[in-house]
Amino acid sequence: MQLVVGRIGRAHGIKGEVSVEVRTDEPELRLAPGAVLATDPAATGPLTIATGRVHSGRLMLRFEGVSDRNGAEALRGTMLIAEVDPEQTPEDPEEFYDHQLIDLDVVTVDGREVGRITEVSHLPYQDLLVVARTGGGEVLVPFVMEIVPEIDLDAQRAVIDPPPGLLDEADAQVASGQADGEAEVEAGEGADAGAGAENVAGDESDASGAGDARRESDGA
Repeated sequence: MQLVVGRIGRAHGIKGEVSVEVRTDEPELRLAPGAVLATDPAATGPLTIATGRVHSGRLMLRFEGVSDRNGAEALRGTMLIAEVDPEQTPEDPEEFYDHQLIDLDVVTVDGREVGRITEVSHLPYQDLLVVARTGGGEVLVPFVMEIVPEIDLDAQRAVIDPPPGLLDEADAQVASGQADGEAEVEAGEGADAGAGAENVAGDESDASGAGDARRESDGA
C-alpha cells in the first residue's frame, strides 16, 4: 500500500537541499537516508534520500542526483510516497495509518450512529477525521483522545465523545445558555457575599476599630 509521507517545499541553500512538510508520524523510518520514494507526479521520481537533517524545526532533505538550487526548486510541490505493508501498524498503539481509519463506522459513546470516516485531514496544528454523516453532510472531528477515546479496528468502529456543538449546533446553544445562567447565579452569589462582608466589616468597625475591618477584607 502507498502512503503519502511528505510534501517537498522550497529549496534551501545552493546544494540541492529542500524543506519537507512531514506527513507521517514515523519520519525517522519513512524519510531516512537511503529510503526510495515514489512521487506524485510520478515522472519526478523515484527519489532516493541522500541526506536529512532538522533545521529550525523543519526537516531538510537532499536527494541523490539533485545537487543545485535549480534542481531542488524543480521538485517543489512534489508528494513523497512510501510503500507500506497493509498489515503493518505503527509502534505506538495510539497512532494509526490513514488507511486504517478510512471507512470506519463512527458512533458516539452512548451508541448513536454518526456516519463513516471518508478522509483524514492533516493540518499543521491537528489531525481531523472527515466523517460523512448518515443523514447527509459531513462533520470534522478532531482526532484527539478526549474526543475519540476508542478506535476498534477489529469491529471497524471509531467511538467519539463529542463536545456540545460538534454534531449539533443546538447543543452548543443549550450549553452556552446553561453556562451563562451559571455565571449569573455565581455573580449573584458573589454580590450577596459582598454585601455580607460589608455588614461584617461594619459590625467589626463598631466593635474593634477600622483596623480589624480591613484585616477581614484583606483576608477575604
